[in-house]
Amino acid sequence: MNWSKQHPGYAMFAAMIGLLLVLWGMALPLSLAPAPIGPAAQEFTEGARMTVLLTLISGFSGMVIGVVAGLGKLSSFLPLRWLCDFYVWLIRGTPLLLQILFVWLASPQLLPDSMQPSDFACAAIALAINIGAYNTECVRAGILAVPHGQVEAAKALGLSPFQTFMDIIFPQSMRVALPALANNLASLVKDSSLAYAISVVELTMIGYRVQASSYQPIPVFLTTASIYLILTTAFTSLTSALETRLDVGRKR
Repeated sequence: MNWSKQHPGYAMFAAMIGLLLVLWGMALPLSLAPAPIGPAAQEFTEGARMTVLLTLISGFSGMVIGVVAGLGKLSSFLPLRWLCDFYVWLIRGTPLLLQILFVWLASPQLLPDSMQPSDFACAAIALAINIGAYNTECVRAGILAVPHGQVEAAKALGLSPFQTFMDIIFPQSMRVALPALANNLASLVKDSSLAYAISVVELTMIGYRVQASSYQPIPVFLTTASIYLILTTAFTSLTSALETRLDVGRKR
């Protein structure tokens, strides 16, 4: 832990390399395990890659949604603020599984045949919308934590509202919001398992299929849980190193 705090850049690099090694080298150690794990080693590896891909796409999209909606909640334009408040209230007050099923079942009725999203796309959209609602509150709290005097100083220097936001408010607000946003990302790794409900072949779906064919749920789900632990550890190590790199939480 002390080493990661003293060398955050190396810690970030090590976490990324570790994640890549897990995603591309997992099949080798798993193949050495007895049945039913060994014969399904490649399937577990592909499921882990799908989980990470789903997490990265929905996590990035959710970050964009969170920034936009967070600004909307602070807007002086009342209809926009009410819309963002309603979005956060609706998403945070309903189950994620229900949201995934709604996107999956409603899209065929709402979109033309030429624009039908895949199962993966439906899961990514629902996860992004869900985490975006939680990111909204994190971003809003981060923006409110920036001293108003700095905004007044930026105006006095002749900076435009866009320059004030990009150069003064946004960097400082992200330092404040980063720990909560990192926690949301770690939760997203686990929440992505709900995509199995709409037939996305991610890690949980692979585990379910292997145990259904082998009738050995204990080793299968212990292996699945271990892979999730490795993935969440890699993501949390990466975000912790980023927090240290940005000097988050240190009083000035």
